[in-house]
Amino acid sequence: MGASFTIGELAKAAGVPSSTVRYYERQGLLRPSSRSASNYRLYSESELERLRFIRAAQATGFTLEDVTRLLRPAACGTVQALIEDRLALVGKRMKELRHVRTVLRASLAECREHEESGRCRVVDELTARAKAPR
Repeated sequence: MGASFTIGELAKAAGVPSSTVRYYERQGLLRPSSRSASNYRLYSESELERLRFIRAAQATGFTLEDVTRLLRPAACGTVQALIEDRLALVGKRMKELRHVRTVLRASLAECREHEESGRCRVVDELTARAKAPR
């Protein structure tokens, strides 16, 4: 018989909080392989591998919905479509972040230019924008 983990041991082995394991159970992504005589959840090596897979997929940008689809036997076309969707989203986010970086750099330059006045014009401009009707 293989290794058997309690929820705390499984969480520690995967480097996640126990609450994450419980959450994945509620989402139907993970389930204990058995119960102890004291009715504790017990998990096997395969559940540890599954938990690590879930975390690795999330770290690559997949949603839990995507992970659910990836955990089923998935055709290459399905996996490719998921990856293409994630790539498109990452591209959009990168474009947005480049814009934010440009705005922040300009704001920093303006702050430094007017630093001696004692009043930050960037804060004034943001305050004015916040008060403007939309």
